[in-house]
Amino acid sequence: MKHLTRLLSVLLALTVLLSLAACSAGAGKQSSGTVTVTDHFGNTVTLPSEINRIVVCDIYPLPSVLAVFFDSAEKIVGMAAPSMTAAKNSLLSELYPEILDAKTDFIDGTTVNIEELMKLEPDVVFYGGTPSMGEQFANAGIPAVGVSAGKWDYDAIETLNNWIRLLSEIFPGNDRYETVKAYSDTIYNRVQERVKDLSDAERERVFFLFQYNDTTITTSGKHFFGQWWADAVGAKNVGEEMETDNSTAVSMEQIYAWNPGRILITNFNPAQPADLLNNTVGSYDWSEVAAVKEGKINKMPLGMYRSYTCGVDTPVTLVWMAKTVYPDLFEDFDITAETLAYYRAVFGIELTAEQANRIFDPSSAGSAFN
Repeated sequence: MKHLTRLLSVLLALTVLLSLAACSAGAGKQSSGTVTVTDHFGNTVTLPSEINRIVVCDIYPLPSVLAVFFDSAEKIVGMAAPSMTAAKNSLLSELYPEILDAKTDFIDGTTVNIEELMKLEPDVVFYGGTPSMGEQFANAGIPAVGVSAGKWDYDAIETLNNWIRLLSEIFPGNDRYETVKAYSDTIYNRVQERVKDLSDAERERVFFLFQYNDTTITTSGKHFFGQWWADAVGAKNVGEEMETDNSTAVSMEQIYAWNPGRILITNFNPAQPADLLNNTVGSYDWSEVAAVKEGKINKMPLGMYRSYTCGVDTPVTLVWMAKTVYPDLFEDFDITAETLAYYRAVFGIELTAEQANRIFDPSSAGSAFN
Protein backbone atom coordinates (compact mmCIF):
# COMPACT_ATOMS: atom_id res chain seq x y z
CA MET A 1 0.00 0.00 0.00
CA LYS A 2 3.03 2.29 0.41
CA HIS A 3 3.30 2.90 -3.35
CA LEU A 4 -0.44 3.63 -3.50
CA THR A 5 -0.24 6.29 -0.76
CA ARG A 6 2.73 7.87 -2.52
CA LEU A 7 0.82 7.84 -5.82
CA LEU A 8 -2.20 9.58 -4.33
CA SER A 9 0.01 12.33 -2.87
CA VAL A 10 1.70 12.89 -6.23
CA LEU A 11 -1.64 12.95 -8.01
CA LEU A 12 -3.10 15.49 -5.62
CA ALA A 13 -0.15 17.79 -6.22
CA LEU A 14 -0.37 17.23 -9.97
CA THR A 15 -4.07 18.00 -10.05
CA VAL A 16 -3.61 21.27 -8.16
CA LEU A 17 -0.75 22.37 -10.39
CA LEU A 18 -2.53 21.42 -13.58
CA SER A 19 -5.71 23.17 -12.51
CA LEU A 20 -3.77 26.36 -11.81
CA ALA A 21 -1.89 26.14 -15.09
CA ALA A 22 -4.82 25.07 -17.28
CA CYS A 23 -5.40 27.34 -20.20
CA SER A 24 -8.49 27.92 -22.26
CA ALA A 25 -6.99 26.71 -25.56
CA GLY A 26 -9.33 24.28 -27.26
CA ALA A 27 -12.07 24.81 -24.69
CA GLY A 28 -15.68 25.16 -25.76
CA LYS A 29 -16.82 28.73 -26.35
CA GLN A 30 -19.91 29.73 -24.40
CA SER A 31 -22.52 32.33 -25.18
CA SER A 32 -25.93 32.87 -23.73
CA GLY A 33 -27.77 29.57 -23.90
CA THR A 34 -25.24 27.74 -26.12
CA VAL A 35 -21.78 26.22 -26.18
CA THR A 36 -19.69 25.74 -29.33
CA VAL A 37 -17.11 22.96 -29.64
CA THR A 38 -15.00 21.31 -32.32
CA ASP A 39 -15.65 17.59 -32.41
CA HIS A 40 -13.16 14.82 -33.24
CA PHE A 41 -14.01 14.98 -36.95
CA GLY A 42 -13.24 18.70 -37.16
CA ASN A 43 -16.87 19.84 -37.18
CA THR A 44 -17.85 23.03 -35.36
CA VAL A 45 -20.97 22.19 -33.38
CA THR A 46 -23.21 24.55 -31.43
CA LEU A 47 -25.13 22.90 -28.61
CA PRO A 48 -27.57 24.09 -25.98
CA SER A 49 -25.75 24.88 -22.74
CA GLU A 50 -28.42 22.95 -20.84
CA ILE A 51 -28.39 19.33 -22.01
CA ASN A 52 -30.74 16.89 -20.32
CA ARG A 53 -31.35 14.23 -22.97
CA ILE A 54 -28.40 12.43 -24.57
CA VAL A 55 -28.41 9.75 -27.26
CA VAL A 56 -25.28 7.76 -28.10
CA CYS A 57 -25.16 5.94 -31.42
CA ASP A 58 -22.30 3.70 -32.57
CA ILE A 59 -19.51 4.75 -30.18
CA TYR A 60 -20.30 1.89 -27.82
CA PRO A 61 -18.14 2.66 -24.75
CA LEU A 62 -19.38 6.25 -24.47
CA PRO A 63 -22.59 5.68 -22.44
CA SER A 64 -20.48 4.17 -19.66
CA VAL A 65 -18.03 7.08 -19.86
CA LEU A 66 -20.89 9.58 -19.66
CA ALA A 67 -22.49 7.80 -16.69
CA VAL A 68 -19.26 7.84 -14.70
CA PHE A 69 -18.48 11.40 -15.85
CA PHE A 70 -21.82 12.59 -14.42
CA ASP A 71 -21.97 9.93 -11.68
CA SER A 72 -25.48 9.41 -13.06
CA ALA A 73 -27.09 7.91 -16.15
CA GLU A 74 -30.29 9.93 -15.97
CA LYS A 75 -29.39 12.03 -19.03
CA ILE A 76 -28.81 8.97 -21.27
CA VAL A 77 -32.08 8.24 -23.09
CA GLY A 78 -30.76 6.19 -26.02
CA MET A 79 -27.82 3.95 -26.90
CA ALA A 80 -26.96 1.01 -29.15
CA ALA A 81 -27.76 -2.61 -28.25
CA PRO A 82 -24.07 -3.64 -27.74
CA SER A 83 -23.75 -0.83 -25.17
CA MET A 84 -26.88 -2.06 -23.41
CA THR A 85 -25.62 -5.67 -23.29
CA ALA A 86 -22.43 -4.50 -21.60
CA ALA A 87 -24.40 -2.34 -19.18
CA LYS A 88 -26.71 -5.18 -18.15
CA ASN A 89 -23.78 -7.48 -17.38
CA SER A 90 -21.38 -5.07 -15.71
CA LEU A 91 -21.12 -2.77 -12.72
CA LEU A 92 -22.61 0.03 -14.81
CA SER A 93 -26.23 -1.01 -14.30
CA GLU A 94 -25.57 -1.83 -10.65
CA LEU A 95 -24.26 1.67 -9.97
CA TYR A 96 -26.66 3.41 -12.35
CA PRO A 97 -29.80 1.25 -12.83
CA GLU A 98 -31.53 4.08 -14.68
CA ILE A 99 -29.32 3.36 -17.68
CA LEU A 100 -31.46 0.29 -18.37
CA ASP A 101 -34.31 2.63 -19.30
CA ALA A 102 -32.43 3.91 -22.36
CA LYS A 103 -33.96 2.98 -25.73
CA THR A 104 -32.02 0.90 -28.25
CA ASP A 105 -34.50 0.44 -31.11
CA PHE A 106 -33.48 3.59 -32.99
CA ILE A 107 -30.22 2.09 -34.31
CA ASP A 108 -29.16 -1.16 -35.96
CA GLY A 109 -25.40 -1.33 -36.39
CA THR A 110 -24.58 1.99 -38.03
CA THR A 111 -28.07 2.47 -39.48
CA VAL A 112 -30.05 5.08 -37.57
CA ASN A 113 -33.83 5.37 -37.83
CA ILE A 114 -34.17 9.14 -37.69
CA GLU A 115 -37.91 8.94 -37.02
CA GLU A 116 -37.38 6.77 -33.94
CA LEU A 117 -34.44 8.90 -32.84
CA MET A 118 -36.56 12.07 -33.00
CA LYS A 119 -39.06 10.47 -30.63
CA LEU A 120 -36.35 10.49 -27.96
CA GLU A 121 -36.16 14.30 -28.22
CA PRO A 122 -32.35 14.44 -27.83
CA ASP A 123 -30.58 17.64 -26.89
CA VAL A 124 -27.41 16.12 -28.36
CA VAL A 125 -26.43 12.95 -30.22
CA PHE A 126 -22.94 11.45 -30.00
CA TYR A 127 -21.77 9.27 -32.89
CA GLY A 128 -18.54 7.63 -33.99
CA GLY A 129 -19.32 6.56 -37.52
CA THR A 130 -18.87 7.98 -40.97
CA PRO A 131 -19.28 11.62 -42.00
CA SER A 132 -22.53 10.59 -43.71
CA MET A 133 -23.98 9.79 -40.30
CA GLY A 134 -23.17 13.31 -39.14
CA GLU A 135 -24.75 14.72 -42.28
CA GLN A 136 -27.88 12.69 -41.58
CA PHE A 137 -28.23 14.32 -38.18
CA ALA A 138 -27.47 17.79 -39.57
CA ASN A 139 -30.15 17.39 -42.23
CA ALA A 140 -32.64 16.46 -39.52
CA GLY A 141 -31.66 19.48 -37.43
CA ILE A 142 -30.27 17.35 -34.59
CA PRO A 143 -27.17 18.70 -32.77
CA ALA A 144 -24.57 15.93 -33.13
CA VAL A 145 -20.99 15.51 -31.92
CA GLY A 146 -18.49 13.13 -33.52
CA VAL A 147 -16.37 11.08 -31.10
CA SER A 148 -13.43 9.09 -32.46
CA ALA A 149 -12.03 5.79 -31.20
CA GLY A 150 -9.20 5.64 -33.74
CA LYS A 151 -7.96 9.21 -34.19
CA TRP A 152 -5.06 8.65 -31.78
CA ASP A 153 -4.00 5.37 -33.40
CA TYR A 154 -5.91 3.35 -30.77
CA ASP A 155 -3.86 4.71 -27.86
CA ALA A 156 -6.43 3.98 -25.14
CA ILE A 157 -5.00 6.46 -22.60
CA GLU A 158 -4.76 9.30 -25.11
CA THR A 159 -8.22 8.49 -26.46
CA LEU A 160 -9.76 8.51 -22.97
CA ASN A 161 -8.07 11.81 -22.17
CA ASN A 162 -9.46 13.38 -25.35
CA TRP A 163 -12.95 11.99 -24.76
CA ILE A 164 -13.00 13.50 -21.29
CA ARG A 165 -11.59 16.75 -22.64
CA LEU A 166 -14.41 17.03 -25.18
CA LEU A 167 -17.05 16.22 -22.57
CA SER A 168 -15.52 18.79 -20.21
CA GLU A 169 -15.84 21.43 -22.95
CA ILE A 170 -19.49 20.55 -23.52
CA PHE A 171 -20.26 20.30 -19.80
CA PRO A 172 -17.83 22.79 -18.20
CA GLY A 173 -19.59 22.58 -14.86
CA ASN A 174 -18.46 18.98 -14.63
CA ASP A 175 -14.91 19.43 -15.94
CA ARG A 176 -12.80 16.34 -15.12
CA TYR A 177 -10.17 16.60 -17.85
CA GLU A 178 -7.12 17.59 -15.79
CA THR A 179 -7.90 15.04 -13.06
CA VAL A 180 -8.40 12.16 -15.49
CA LYS A 181 -5.32 13.06 -17.52
CA ALA A 182 -3.08 13.39 -14.45
CA TYR A 183 -4.16 10.03 -13.06
CA SER A 184 -4.12 8.03 -16.29
CA ASP A 185 -0.76 9.48 -17.37
CA THR A 186 0.72 8.71 -13.95
CA ILE A 187 -0.39 5.08 -14.08
CA TYR A 188 0.96 4.74 -17.63
CA ASN A 189 4.33 6.16 -16.58
CA ARG A 190 4.54 3.84 -13.57
CA VAL A 191 4.08 0.83 -15.85
CA GLN A 192 6.63 2.16 -18.34
CA GLU A 193 9.22 2.56 -15.60
CA ARG A 194 8.93 -1.17 -14.82
CA VAL A 195 9.04 -2.51 -18.39
CA LYS A 196 11.45 -0.12 -20.10
CA ASP A 197 14.49 -2.35 -19.63
CA LEU A 198 12.93 -5.63 -20.80
CA SER A 199 15.05 -7.30 -23.48
CA ASP A 200 13.47 -8.68 -26.66
CA ALA A 201 13.85 -12.17 -25.23
CA GLU A 202 11.99 -11.16 -22.05
CA ARG A 203 9.05 -9.59 -23.84
CA GLU A 204 5.95 -11.80 -23.67
CA ARG A 205 4.39 -12.67 -27.05
CA VAL A 206 0.67 -11.90 -26.75
CA PHE A 207 -2.29 -12.87 -28.93
CA PHE A 208 -5.56 -10.94 -28.58
CA LEU A 209 -8.63 -13.08 -29.29
CA PHE A 210 -10.99 -10.30 -30.35
CA GLN A 211 -13.90 -12.18 -31.94
CA TYR A 212 -14.31 -15.95 -31.83
CA ASN A 213 -17.01 -18.32 -33.05
CA ASP A 214 -17.43 -21.55 -35.05
CA THR A 215 -16.26 -19.94 -38.27
CA THR A 216 -14.20 -16.86 -37.40
CA ILE A 217 -11.17 -15.84 -35.38
CA THR A 218 -10.15 -12.18 -35.39
CA THR A 219 -7.28 -10.42 -33.68
CA SER A 220 -5.48 -7.10 -33.53
CA GLY A 221 -3.00 -6.11 -36.19
CA LYS A 222 -0.71 -3.11 -35.94
CA HIS A 223 -3.57 -0.59 -36.08
CA PHE A 224 -5.98 -1.61 -33.34
CA PHE A 225 -6.16 -1.49 -29.55
CA GLY A 226 -4.27 -4.77 -29.08
CA GLN A 227 -1.10 -3.22 -30.46
CA TRP A 228 -1.30 -0.35 -28.00
CA TRP A 229 -1.98 -2.62 -25.03
CA ALA A 230 0.97 -4.84 -25.92
CA ASP A 231 3.31 -1.87 -26.37
CA ALA A 232 2.05 -0.25 -23.16
CA VAL A 233 3.07 -3.24 -21.02
CA GLY A 234 6.30 -4.00 -22.86
CA ALA A 235 4.93 -7.08 -24.63
CA LYS A 236 4.89 -8.04 -28.30
CA ASN A 237 1.62 -8.26 -30.21
CA VAL A 238 2.14 -11.32 -32.42
CA GLY A 239 -0.25 -9.85 -35.00
CA GLU A 240 1.66 -6.59 -35.42
CA GLU A 241 2.88 -7.65 -38.88
CA MET A 242 -0.67 -7.11 -40.20
CA GLU A 243 -1.25 -3.55 -41.36
CA THR A 244 -5.05 -3.64 -41.63
CA ASP A 245 -7.09 -1.21 -39.55
CA ASN A 246 -9.28 -2.57 -36.75
CA SER A 247 -9.74 -6.33 -36.25
CA THR A 248 -8.34 -8.88 -38.71
CA ALA A 249 -9.40 -12.46 -39.45
CA VAL A 250 -6.70 -15.11 -38.93
CA SER A 251 -6.45 -18.88 -39.25
CA MET A 252 -5.35 -21.47 -36.71
CA GLU A 253 -2.37 -22.17 -38.96
CA GLN A 254 -1.25 -18.58 -38.53
CA ILE A 255 -1.71 -18.82 -34.76
CA TYR A 256 0.39 -22.02 -34.72
CA ALA A 257 3.13 -20.16 -36.60
CA TRP A 258 3.03 -17.25 -34.15
CA ASN A 259 2.81 -19.61 -31.14
CA PRO A 260 1.98 -16.88 -28.59
CA GLY A 261 2.97 -17.29 -24.96
CA ARG A 262 -0.10 -15.47 -23.61
CA ILE A 263 -3.68 -15.24 -24.93
CA LEU A 264 -5.99 -12.42 -23.87
CA ILE A 265 -9.69 -12.95 -24.67
CA THR A 266 -11.78 -9.81 -25.11
CA ASN A 267 -15.41 -9.37 -24.08
CA PHE A 268 -16.38 -8.93 -27.71
CA ASN A 269 -16.83 -12.70 -27.74
CA PRO A 270 -18.28 -15.03 -25.07
CA ALA A 271 -15.29 -17.42 -24.90
CA GLN A 272 -13.64 -18.20 -21.59
CA PRO A 273 -10.16 -19.72 -21.05
CA ALA A 274 -11.77 -23.16 -20.62
CA ASP A 275 -13.10 -22.97 -24.18
CA LEU A 276 -9.54 -22.90 -25.50
CA LEU A 277 -8.22 -25.41 -23.02
CA ASN A 278 -11.00 -27.87 -23.94
CA ASN A 279 -11.50 -26.92 -27.63
CA THR A 280 -15.25 -26.39 -27.15
CA VAL A 281 -15.76 -23.93 -30.03
CA GLY A 282 -15.97 -25.15 -33.63
CA SER A 283 -13.32 -27.56 -34.84
CA TYR A 284 -10.36 -25.49 -33.65
CA ASP A 285 -7.52 -27.23 -31.85
CA TRP A 286 -5.56 -24.97 -29.50
CA SER A 287 -3.69 -27.74 -27.74
CA GLU A 288 -0.34 -27.12 -29.48
CA VAL A 289 -0.21 -23.39 -28.76
CA ALA A 290 2.34 -22.48 -26.06
CA ALA A 291 -0.07 -20.25 -24.13
CA VAL A 292 -2.60 -23.07 -23.91
CA LYS A 293 -0.01 -25.67 -22.94
CA GLU A 294 1.08 -23.42 -20.07
CA GLY A 295 -2.41 -22.26 -19.09
CA LYS A 296 -1.60 -18.62 -19.82
CA ILE A 297 -5.06 -17.61 -21.03
CA ASN A 298 -6.99 -14.72 -19.51
CA LYS A 299 -10.36 -13.08 -20.05
CA MET A 300 -10.01 -9.31 -20.17
CA PRO A 301 -11.84 -7.23 -17.53
CA LEU A 302 -15.42 -6.02 -17.86
CA GLY A 303 -15.78 -2.95 -15.67
CA MET A 304 -18.10 -0.20 -16.81
CA TYR A 305 -17.59 -1.45 -20.37
CA ARG A 306 -15.51 -4.01 -22.33
CA SER A 307 -11.98 -3.08 -21.39
CA TYR A 308 -10.22 -3.94 -24.67
CA THR A 309 -11.36 -0.60 -26.10
CA CYS A 310 -10.90 2.83 -24.59
CA GLY A 311 -13.10 3.53 -21.58
CA VAL A 312 -13.13 4.79 -18.01
CA ASP A 313 -11.57 1.49 -16.89
CA THR A 314 -8.52 1.95 -19.14
CA PRO A 315 -6.05 2.99 -16.37
CA VAL A 316 -6.91 0.07 -14.07
CA THR A 317 -7.02 -2.31 -17.05
CA LEU A 318 -3.44 -1.26 -17.80
CA VAL A 319 -2.43 -2.23 -14.26
CA TRP A 320 -4.29 -5.56 -14.59
CA MET A 321 -2.65 -6.32 -17.93
CA ALA A 322 0.84 -5.45 -16.72
CA LYS A 323 0.45 -7.73 -13.71
CA THR A 324 -1.17 -10.49 -15.81
CA VAL A 325 1.54 -10.51 -18.46
CA TYR A 326 4.43 -10.03 -16.00
CA PRO A 327 3.23 -11.30 -12.57
CA ASP A 328 6.71 -11.27 -11.04
CA LEU A 329 7.62 -7.81 -12.28
CA PHE A 330 4.38 -6.33 -10.89
CA GLU A 331 4.01 -8.54 -7.85
CA ASP A 332 3.61 -5.56 -5.52
CA PHE A 333 0.77 -4.00 -7.53
CA ASP A 334 -2.55 -4.53 -5.71
CA ILE A 335 -5.22 -4.44 -8.44
CA THR A 336 -8.13 -4.16 -6.01
CA ALA A 337 -6.54 -1.25 -4.16
CA GLU A 338 -5.61 0.45 -7.45
CA THR A 339 -9.20 0.18 -8.70
CA LEU A 340 -10.74 1.51 -5.49
CA ALA A 341 -8.26 4.41 -5.38
CA TYR A 342 -8.78 5.33 -9.04
CA TYR A 343 -12.56 5.56 -8.89
CA ARG A 344 -12.46 7.40 -5.57
CA ALA A 345 -9.79 9.94 -6.54
CA VAL A 346 -10.92 10.68 -10.08
CA PHE A 347 -14.71 10.31 -10.02
CA GLY A 348 -15.64 10.33 -6.34
CA ILE A 349 -17.15 6.86 -6.67
CA GLU A 350 -16.83 4.50 -3.71
CA LEU A 351 -16.70 0.91 -4.92
CA THR A 352 -16.58 -2.04 -2.57
CA ALA A 353 -13.72 -4.52 -2.81
CA GLU A 354 -16.22 -7.10 -4.05
CA GLN A 355 -17.34 -4.79 -6.86
CA ALA A 356 -13.75 -4.01 -7.83
CA ASN A 357 -12.84 -7.71 -7.93
CA ARG A 358 -15.85 -8.52 -10.08
CA ILE A 359 -14.42 -6.32 -12.84
CA PHE A 360 -11.64 -8.87 -13.28
CA ASP A 361 -13.90 -11.95 -13.33
CA PRO A 362 -16.37 -11.25 -16.17
CA SER A 363 -19.12 -13.59 -17.34
CA SER A 364 -19.68 -14.53 -20.96
CA ALA A 365 -23.03 -12.73 -20.95
CA GLY A 366 -21.31 -9.37 -21.45
CA SER A 367 -20.15 -10.31 -24.94
CA ALA A 368 -21.08 -7.91 -27.71
CA PHE A 369 -21.71 -10.76 -30.11
CA ASN A 370 -23.26 -13.70 -28.28
